[in-house]
Amino acid sequence: MVLRPCVRHAAWHWATPEAQAVLATRDLAAILRFHRRVHGQSQAETGDLIGYDKTYVSAIELGKRRLTDVTALRHIAERLALPPHVLGITDRTDTDFRAVIQFGQSTVRLAEIARQAGHASEAVAELWPLVARLEARARDGHTEREALRLLADARLGLGTALGNVLPEERLATAAHWTARSLRVVSFLDDPELTATALRMHGNELRKAGLVGAAVSRLVSAAALAPNRTSRAAVLPLLARAAGALGNASLLDRTVQDMRALLEEVDHTSLVNPVALYEIELRGLIGTGRARAAIIRAEQEAPAPTIAVAPQWRVIELITSGKVRLLGGDTRGAVELLTQAVTQAHAQRLPHQLQRIIRTGGDALAEVSGKAEQALAQLRIELAA
Repeated sequence: MVLRPCVRHAAWHWATPEAQAVLATRDLAAILRFHRRVHGQSQAETGDLIGYDKTYVSAIELGKRRLTDVTALRHIAERLALPPHVLGITDRTDTDFRAVIQFGQSTVRLAEIARQAGHASEAVAELWPLVARLEARARDGHTEREALRLLADARLGLGTALGNVLPEERLATAAHWTARSLRVVSFLDDPELTATALRMHGNELRKAGLVGAAVSRLVSAAALAPNRTSRAAVLPLLARAAGALGNASLLDRTVQDMRALLEEVDHTSLVNPVALYEIELRGLIGTGRARAAIIRAEQEAPAPTIAVAPQWRVIELITSGKVRLLGGDTRGAVELLTQAVTQAHAQRLPHQLQRIIRTGGDALAEVSGKAEQALAQLRIELAA
């Protein structure tokens, strides 16, 4: 179910599409009328807020008075929690804020590139300061749509990056940050952004072990997806969650839908035949169909159609190693899982090392021991 506030919090009224249309007019009269309507204020109450009497507010709204004094306009902008440029004023504070928006958008994009390249720790380091600065601005009552959109994107990026670098027992922290993004998104009335936030939050819930909630969020994301590309981004994660939940019918339907969409959309690090192959294998095991997974693995693996992100290579090695072990190929399993240990350690992926430990178990004690040593080293680094 899409998360929406029961009552739209008045402090966030400038974030709505309707507000953006009003602000675009740069008309103080229209802005005051909108503010009063959203807050349920009389002209006298709005006058008290901005420092004018009811008669003067009425005159402004009726177009009988035009306010041009820069000091007065800056004061009104501050009282209404608006950036000064909305009322035709440009000062250093507003210029700095607009620079933060432009720089912040670049930071979010570069952090995602870093995460995809196997440098999630660096992504976290870049996103923390941005999130803190935007949250401080929101707490001060400045809730312009562009700032809130950036805050939502930054929280999503931070949660996803943390989901790569944290061990399993701390993955709830990653889900916490993606959930906080959803709280912002619910005010923005943007279906595509909502679908994206639900998708990313659902995936972090799955990794944190909250599989039922994950499936619910991902089903909603798929339903809200406004186009094939957006839906294709959801389906691999939904298939993963369905497998983890043990829901064979949902897994099979989702894999079938995903396979069809691969012919219609551009491939990404998540949406491609190699990723779907790994997801299907893991899902078959998760739904109690190990024999089907072994048969599927014996078939020729799909050829890569796009460069695979480093962490996806680790994930694929672990899943393939598990299938080899279930099929009785101990030597092959050891080879694949040993590679996975090396790469997971190099990329600082603690929860993937935990997957290797579970996969190897007592049957592959040497591999499990190497993974435990690597995990212990990462824990020391995380603690520092």
